[in-house]
Amino acid sequence: MTEPSAQAADEAVLTSVSNGVGRIELNRPKLINALSQDMVGAIDDALNAWRDDDSVSIVLVTGRGERGLCAGGDIKAVYNDIVAGSDENAKFWNREYKMNFAISEFPKPYVVIMNGITMGGGVGISGHGSHRIVTDSTKVGMPETGIGLFPDVGGTHLLANAPGELGTHLALTGQPVGPGAAIALGLADHFLPDAQVPALIADLTAGGDLDTVLGEYATEAPADELAEAAGWINECYVGDSAEDIVAALAAHADPDAQATAELIGTKAPTSVKVTLAAVRNAETMTLAEVLEQDYRVAVTLTGLPDLKEGIRAQVIDKDRSPKWSPASLAEVSDETVQSILTTDHEEKVFS
Repeated sequence: MTEPSAQAADEAVLTSVSNGVGRIELNRPKLINALSQDMVGAIDDALNAWRDDDSVSIVLVTGRGERGLCAGGDIKAVYNDIVAGSDENAKFWNREYKMNFAISEFPKPYVVIMNGITMGGGVGISGHGSHRIVTDSTKVGMPETGIGLFPDVGGTHLLANAPGELGTHLALTGQPVGPGAAIALGLADHFLPDAQVPALIADLTAGGDLDTVLGEYATEAPADELAEAAGWINECYVGDSAEDIVAALAAHADPDAQATAELIGTKAPTSVKVTLAAVRNAETMTLAEVLEQDYRVAVTLTGLPDLKEGIRAQVIDKDRSPKWSPASLAEVSDETVQSILTTDHEEKVFS
């Protein structure tokens, strides 16, 4: 058994091996375990080390603290890097997307407990795993259009494969879902109550058989809260035009559809259009192709004004009043969208 050393107790990622279980614990609870470049590297390094290590039979990923697995990337660090004009954001995304792919092809069971807030980069470290466990407190989402970014970390791959247009709805609105919808949309596999999580972890790390332990603790998930909305979602989100989608939502008889049109109207217009195109592209792409697209888009958006402005409005000044540029969907041309999706950069995720 290998335990984190006392000197490593303050490390942002703690790794250990016990009875065949390689544990990865995110350890920034005050920041809801927001991912830094060093954390991404530590996770990737652990997976590389354990891939062919016979002493590790499964990997178990958890987040410390009561608020959630992971709130996403550290967007204050993203903001600071934009202000500094450095290339650290590009390095972060490149390594993160490599890690996301490593999770997807990991040859052993990859078990992740998606309690509480599991958003953005948190979806990247959970959604591509083999055994994705949600709990009562789970809130899964990709809220990036609200800060001038887009659902990256392979998120469009997951959302494009959700039933009907439900994934498109989540991508454009950034709205999170609970455990029932997460399972129904293919973002998770198993449900157990939060109160049972410590016992499940204890049994697994004591050497319990994974399928047996899941069979003992997993139970029926709560209802899918998007089930009733699926009708108007599938009706309104068809096609490749963000303007047409918003118009259809605004004209629909259901008040929730009308409210959704207003919600999308608060998001960064460039992000909304790029996100829709990225989701449509992802329908026919492999995960590796999506992650390569993610890198092109993320690096390009870093050079545009909305990402800096969105983070400023949400977490720096907290005035919640971003001034998007351009300010409307109509001002974002199809040529601009395609340029963002296709512009190559010096580095690649997969060379």
